[in-house]
Amino acid sequence: MTTGNGAGTESGGAAAPTEIERALAGAVAGGGGDAVVELLARTRLYVLVARLHADIPGWTAPLPTIRDEATRRTCVPVLTPGMLPPWHSEWVFREVSLGELARTWPYDVRRLAVNHGTPYAALVDARPKHLKAWLKAVERSGGPERGVLLTDSGGPLHGPLAHGLALGAHLAVTNGLIWNRLGAAYEDYATDRARLRSPWGIPHRAEYRDRLAALMRNQLVGRVQEAVLRTRHTLAARLGRTPTREEWSEAVARAFTGRDSDDRALADRSLHHIARYEDRLRADGVLAPDCRVDTLAAFDLGRAVNVVRLALGARYGDPHEAEQDVLRLGELARGAYSSWADFSLGYLMARIVHRAEDDGPEAAEPTYRQSLAEHRVLTQDPTSPYRNISWS
Repeated sequence: MTTGNGAGTESGGAAAPTEIERALAGAVAGGGGDAVVELLARTRLYVLVARLHADIPGWTAPLPTIRDEATRRTCVPVLTPGMLPPWHSEWVFREVSLGELARTWPYDVRRLAVNHGTPYAALVDARPKHLKAWLKAVERSGGPERGVLLTDSGGPLHGPLAHGLALGAHLAVTNGLIWNRLGAAYEDYATDRARLRSPWGIPHRAEYRDRLAALMRNQLVGRVQEAVLRTRHTLAARLGRTPTREEWSEAVARAFTGRDSDDRALADRSLHHIARYEDRLRADGVLAPDCRVDTLAAFDLGRAVNVVRLALGARYGDPHEAEQDVLRLGELARGAYSSWADFSLGYLMARIVHRAEDDGPEAAEPTYRQSLAEHRVLTQDPTSPYRNISWS
């Protein structure tokens, strides 16, 4: 049996925080216990943990329990992504999948309480036969959805802060995370800290501030690649048109005459990759015939927003500081690009070129397809911030 808890529904007028909560309310209203389980199987779920406990190496706090007064049953409470409360320095969240819950379930508890006490609540039976059904549902679903645009209806939707947060929307879509939130978690406390350590090499706050400063100065996107694009941009300004591939190549060769052989070789490869993928983007209809990518700064700026959100989740900073950093990143982006489409193309070009350079053109093909799909979601979906937030 799967039921609501009497707290009300969206029909009362309040908008669901995200599509996840909206779908959950619909499944509960429809009386579909199986539908609720299927939805939870592909949703990130969270349990509250004291930071003091979360910081104990190698130890996982047991699942919390509460008493549901309506049924007088003991339940394990979990939250869906849109229902996480505001950031707190000493309380954090651990992500748990429905499969993990089934495998670690307390033997004497018979109910899962999802979003307890809210309009988007569900009580889910958790007897042994139901736990087996959870595992089967997880196997069918493949886990939390990725490649989807999730918007928090209660988060920033317009204005400078929303603009800054939207710079990080590519990675949010990639990972199936809410794009417009500075809150209690990005993914979850442990994962946020782990992602800062690798690949970012950030083990503490001081290193975080240094790395963020480098991203704000576009120092990590690739100095050679940026020099190659800057050379073409300068030549185009002098010619009054986009230079041909041959003109661009000759200008790059002149610009890199005094550089070492490694830089010259990388410049040649970068020019080749950029030209190739610009042609691909034109053929796929997302780059106009007379347009080009002039800077890859979007990659550092977009990643920087996500680093800010990771650091907030890791408790390396507080919400006010994070907000000021995101606002600054928005200012930098507006100085480098003239539209959301240009920013998005700069981001995906950097991602693809780096993948091609690191792993070869064949390995870059999945990255190209994924990046193109995310670009189309962000530039075409009516609910996308790129369609609803003014660039200037």
